[in-house]
Amino acid sequence: MHAKRVIHAIDAHAGGEPGRVIVGGMLDVPGATIGDKVAWLQREGDWLRLLMLREPRGYPASNCNLVIPPTRPDADAGVIIMEHVEYPAMSGSNIICVATVLIEMGMVAVQEPVTILRLDTPAGLVTVQAEVHSGRVGLVTFRNVPAFAALLEAEIEVPGVGVVKVDVAWGGMFYVIAEAAAFGVCLLPEQGRLIAEAGERLKLAAQEQLGLMEHPTIRPCPGITIAELTGPPVGQGATGRNAVVVSTGFPRWDRPESFSGALDRSPCGTGTSARMASLYAKGQLALGEDFHHEGILGTVFTGRLVEETDIGGISGVVPIISGRAWITNIADYVLAEDDPFPMGYTVGDLWGGA
Repeated sequence: MHAKRVIHAIDAHAGGEPGRVIVGGMLDVPGATIGDKVAWLQREGDWLRLLMLREPRGYPASNCNLVIPPTRPDADAGVIIMEHVEYPAMSGSNIICVATVLIEMGMVAVQEPVTILRLDTPAGLVTVQAEVHSGRVGLVTFRNVPAFAALLEAEIEVPGVGVVKVDVAWGGMFYVIAEAAAFGVCLLPEQGRLIAEAGERLKLAAQEQLGLMEHPTIRPCPGITIAELTGPPVGQGATGRNAVVVSTGFPRWDRPESFSGALDRSPCGTGTSARMASLYAKGQLALGEDFHHEGILGTVFTGRLVEETDIGGISGVVPIISGRAWITNIADYVLAEDDPFPMGYTVGDLWGGA
């Protein structure tokens, strides 16, 4: 075999959501800041994202993280998060996966019973506290970047559905949030395809009718890129349930087959942060109150808003999120010199309007 590229990665999942962590094969990328490095990857190195997330090495619900040296002296590692249509500024399930991999693989100094990590992300510094026992990582708690509600109970017209009330909130990405009942779906795994289509329709309608959402300090910001459907809890002790719909392509009204995103298998850390910010702004969640958020599989992330803060002149809140990850695989991903698909591929049976 003549390999053009070998990427060493550790696969993990947090609450069911896969988060591949690249730890070898890309030592660093150019740029003075994490934001600069993301911009370089978008321009010059997007092959890595496509190679690792598309088939045959990835699949529609997959995520990938590139671990690199930090660009700030107060951080232990830098993290660039990659999804199918974007480089998110922040992702909670991916941070939980990255922290678990760094600790269990011995890539950082480990202290028991609690190891503290500071991760340099495009959204800012994220501080992680991980419970560690006999080298195994248990509960991972991170202090997320500040969250805020941008719009509350706005009305949009979703073709084929009607008028839907939505919130828009930032939790590390901009989410459009609506009740699943408005789309006639229940947040159960067997309705996954219907939920995904509803979320894609919701997102596209929000993008068209609500305009470009801007973050006061993070540039560039792509606006609303993700949808969150909410519903009543199912499990004992849960506060609420959600299904976050992640795009795997670019939906269009004239192509019904394009409405086929993938569900976040976890309760979603940034989605939980956004929902808590929205609830706080409406007086439905207090500072210091635990919010036990179920995902589509019934796994739970626990969130809490710990303080108010100012975000470039906008009132926001600081969330902390707790969840757990498990390592599933250690692998070398190989790109052969004569591989006919150097940036992977998508096929319409799984990828909608690919």
